[in-house]
Amino acid sequence: MKAPSQTVAAVIRTISDDKSMDLFKIISQDNSDSDSLKAKTKLTRKQYYSRLSRMTKVGLVKKRNGRYTLTAFGKIVHDSQIIIEKAINNYWKLKAIDSLEMSDELPKEEQRKLMESLLDNEELREILIKE
Repeated sequence: MKAPSQTVAAVIRTISDDKSMDLFKIISQDNSDSDSLKAKTKLTRKQYYSRLSRMTKVGLVKKRNGRYTLTAFGKIVHDSQIIIEKAINNYWKLKAIDSLEMSDELPKEEQRKLMESLLDNEELREILIKE
């Protein structure tokens, strides 16, 4: 059962702008205190605290010993974010794979072989094969 503030839309909204995404990434990379986080993100005090408050509210980050870290839930969301970034970096290869799948001229086995040779990222390949 999920907490009332934890919906997929709420979580995505929380990190949907570039500044929030940067803050989330910085927290994932090193456990920082507020002063160093504010300095690294160059956010105003209000921007910083409102974003951090939303991330805490949806369960992405927690404060421990004066430092902010990702929660277990936050680590999973961060991992998903990395997968999305990998997909963006392989966007044109994925478009080519879509074109292959639309073609009735190639047998499925040949399509799979071409997909594997086009896409060198194992994690993305696994996701596509799973479908």
